[in-house]
Amino acid sequence: MWPNNEATRKLLEDAKTGEAVAVDRLLGEFREPLRQVIRMRLDPVLARRVDASDIVQDVLLEANQRLIEYLKNPAMPFHLWLRHLAQDRIIDSHRRHRQAQRRSIDREQAIQAPAWANDSDVQLVSQLIDAEQTPASAAIHQELQRRLNDALTQLNEDDRELILMRHHEQLSNQDVAASLRLTEAAASMRYLRALRKLRGVLLPTESQGEESP
Repeated sequence: MWPNNEATRKLLEDAKTGEAVAVDRLLGEFREPLRQVIRMRLDPVLARRVDASDIVQDVLLEANQRLIEYLKNPAMPFHLWLRHLAQDRIIDSHRRHRQAQRRSIDREQAIQAPAWANDSDVQLVSQLIDAEQTPASAAIHQELQRRLNDALTQLNEDDRELILMRHHEQLSNQDVAASLRLTEAAASMRYLRALRKLRGVLLPTESQGEESP
């Protein structure tokens, strides 16, 4: 999902010259990944009122303004820095719109699927339910998608975030650890626990059996 490390390193080196073209090229490479990150985390109801692309534009504008500061002290990988900027914008957007228009927004029903829904979900749910399963029909495909969407919605925010980071953004465990300010061992353990909880929601009967003496 994110540009690879070597490509990013080259873009950052070019951007150090301060030339507008180089900076635009750097930020342009991250526009679509940022849009996906933001879109996945916007409340479905709010997403009908707030365009993810507008938030992306705000994030990239802030990144442009703070780029020199970042380049002087790149304390974390560039894509993680952009994610933090995006998360702050998402929080502000939810707070602003839900507080200012709580009644009107909360009266609306979420008629669209959560934004984290995509075809790759079928692969994840297939692995959790049956590693040998290979969905072939549209009906099976849609059912697996629905089951995973429902299960993700039932997880707490921290567990859902870990799965989104690892599965949808395809961040490495090292990146997740850096983003959450955890050790790599702790990040790995939390991800495995989140997967177990997700499996428990998908297969509650099996999960109860595992817990029985």
